[in-house]
Amino acid sequence: MKKTYMGVPREDIPWYPRIDKDLCTLCGACKEFCPNDVFEEGAECMLVKNPMNCVVGCDKCMIECPVAAISFPDKAQLLKWIEEAREKKKQSANSFWPKGGA
Repeated sequence: MKKTYMGVPREDIPWYPRIDKDLCTLCGACKEFCPNDVFEEGAECMLVKNPMNCVVGCDKCMIECPVAAISFPDKAQLLKWIEEAREKKKQSANSFWPKGGA
């Protein structure tokens, strides 16, 4: 079953952490904190292994990072993505039916 968030397929919402490799110390605090298997240890820094496992709107791992190496999109941008995806879905559904009825 496909994951959705507010009626939008999860894969259409680019909400997941970004890691600044120049700041990351490979401490693993993010991986230890996140119960959704989003992170894995890489050679030079932590990696976002499963971005679609990240809970939409959650940014708590960012607070757990002791060196502020994790960032997320702005929450206003998140709302914009959701609105755009819902509007696109609505337009797609409306274009299915010809004008004037059957």
